Amino acid sequence: MSKRWYVVHAYSGFEKQVMRSLIERVKMHGMEDSFGEILVPTEEVVEMRDGKRRKSERKFYPGYVLVEMEMDDASWHLVNETPRVMGFIGGTKEKPAPITQKEADAILRRVQDGTDKPRPKTVFEPGQSVRVTDGPFADFNGVVEEVNYDKSRLQVSVLIFGRATPVELEFAQVEKE
Repeated sequence: MSKRWYVVHAYSGFEKQVMRSLIERVKMHGMEDSFGEILVPTEEVVEMRDGKRRKSERKFYPGYVLVEMEMDDASWHLVNETPRVMGFIGGTKEKPAPITQKEADAILRRVQDGTDKPRPKTVFEPGQSVRVTDGPFADFNGVVEEVNYDKSRLQVSVLIFGRATPVELEFAQVEKE
């Protein structure tokens, strides 16, 4: 039997602890052959706090842990009897259904992309109203025209002397209204 990806429902806020407990229990019971990867899908996000860029982690699916495993009675019991685990998602309580390989690949790709290039914590969209908080246009209001996530910059249309003027600003210089 080959290993498939299953989604395990854990107490919210305890995902990492459940992941560590599962890894520990797998080793303790000598079931390394039945289990593959165990992970909490996260991505790195960049936010500005106190004028400094800070990196933090954001979970894609709070309250869930992905487990690559061969489903049999022993492995099912090992996961279900782990502290702070509420059970599997999908299928029935006794016979959980794995997620498709396509879904698993998409999640794993997203996790990889999230560690390769951190995303900003705040997401801006064209047409959105923002307030400039820093720089020569501080306290001006404007409308987002373009967003460049690679360079963390925005093209904002600001009203100066009654005329809309395009201004290029960093994410840290604006806040959502």
